[in-house]
Amino acid sequence: MGKVAVGATVVCTAAVCAVAVLVVRRRMQSSGKWGRVSAILKAFEEDCATPISKLRQVADAMAVEMHAGLASDGGSKLKMLISYVDNLPSGDEKGLFYALDLGGTNFRVMRVLLGGKQDRVAKQEFEEVSIPPHLMTGGSDELFNFIAEALAKFVATESEDFHLPEGRQRELGFTFSFPVRQTSLSSGSLIKWTKGFSIDEAVGEDVVGALKKAMERVGLDMRVAALVNDTVGTLAGGRYYNPDVAAAVILGTGTNAAYVERATAIPKWHGPLPKSGEMVINMEWGNFRSSHLPLTEFDHTLDFESLNPGEQILEKIISGMYLGEILRRVLLKMAEEAAFFGDTVPSKLRIPFIIRTPHMSAMHNDTSPDLKIVGSKIKDILEVPTTSLKMRKVVISLCDIIATRGARLSAAGIYGILKKLGRDTTSKDKEEEMQKSVIAMDGGLFEHYKQFSECMESSLKELLGDEASGTIEVIHSNDGSGIGAALLAASHSLYLEES
Repeated sequence: MGKVAVGATVVCTAAVCAVAVLVVRRRMQSSGKWGRVSAILKAFEEDCATPISKLRQVADAMAVEMHAGLASDGGSKLKMLISYVDNLPSGDEKGLFYALDLGGTNFRVMRVLLGGKQDRVAKQEFEEVSIPPHLMTGGSDELFNFIAEALAKFVATESEDFHLPEGRQRELGFTFSFPVRQTSLSSGSLIKWTKGFSIDEAVGEDVVGALKKAMERVGLDMRVAALVNDTVGTLAGGRYYNPDVAAAVILGTGTNAAYVERATAIPKWHGPLPKSGEMVINMEWGNFRSSHLPLTEFDHTLDFESLNPGEQILEKIISGMYLGEILRRVLLKMAEEAAFFGDTVPSKLRIPFIIRTPHMSAMHNDTSPDLKIVGSKIKDILEVPTTSLKMRKVVISLCDIIATRGARLSAAGIYGILKKLGRDTTSKDKEEEMQKSVIAMDGGLFEHYKQFSECMESSLKELLGDEASGTIEVIHSNDGSGIGAALLAASHSLYLEES
């Protein structure tokens, strides 16, 4: 698990980004084509601006929405879902635990042997299984039978190293990355399918119940100890190694955040207070929206043409699913209104999502003198055989504007969580040293898009100030959806007293 101090000396202020864009723009101040390209670039840069004052407004709005979502269901754009996880892993957990991670066209089955604080994850094994397309749109029993059969086959390969004490039932953490209305730690009804699945009879049903019945049908004796979302799993994985982890954020294809809240600060919780006094909240922060978010004409049209207009607005401007698409839309406007690629608009440029965020990251990371990678990506993706250095520099400027906005808004979201928890500042009045807060991060966007993650971390430091940022750390905590689920099965095991 890698970690990066928030105090990393990466400069990513709005002013510095503006200087880089200004250099490109001045070189284009001429009549005709380049004048229009320059005007589009300038307007886009201004609309995407994230000065520190705006980031503070976004963070304040995030904290307000968090309060509202905790007060009542439907009271906020943030769902603030109660996860029923009130006992995060401590590192003391021992024994054999399984995980099932279902989040797309493949699923993973995993087993881990936990050895307490000394050995941690002593041994782990996993297998990935592809789901045949006909099962994604067939019947519920057929899908869950297939999953249970694969799980039973995997259990059958358990070696002597993974010893299960006599009289114990195997326990499983189930990561189910589809919208679920959770009703307890180990039950939840499916709200809707996404990612190409469409099994109508399963909607509204308890997904754990469906899995249990399938396991019974194939003769597999296993208890589902926890139904978890991948962000909650990331939080569990982070806490297992570091007791100061207070929140987890996923920045990948999509985005979400989860954090540890005081149980007494959740007015909509009507059950008995957990012994730990804490409850993990799944924010579903991708659905956040605010008048303070810097939205452009391209964001509005992208949202309007999407499958879920008006929803997931934050996700549509900061996550990996959309950054490359925003770039495509700006380039299309330049091509149509300023003949950026010549007299004809490249036909490939009209295809939504043809520019993916990994393409954008590769271009943004191009440090060659002639920006050779930018040229080759434009050629491969858009089938534009030649581009001038001037054009390539415009593409780099657009990447910088889009990534900077996304990274700085991500930082504002994290700052909003810290504000809600009262960990955003140091107080001279407090006799005690301020509590250290660690943010566990995961997702391909954070892990692989260097400019994005560095800009996010430096922007968080800028928001916190030097003194407070000394108490905040950002770490990379990967595979929350696998290891995290197994760890939550362990921390909610029936056999805790015996471990």
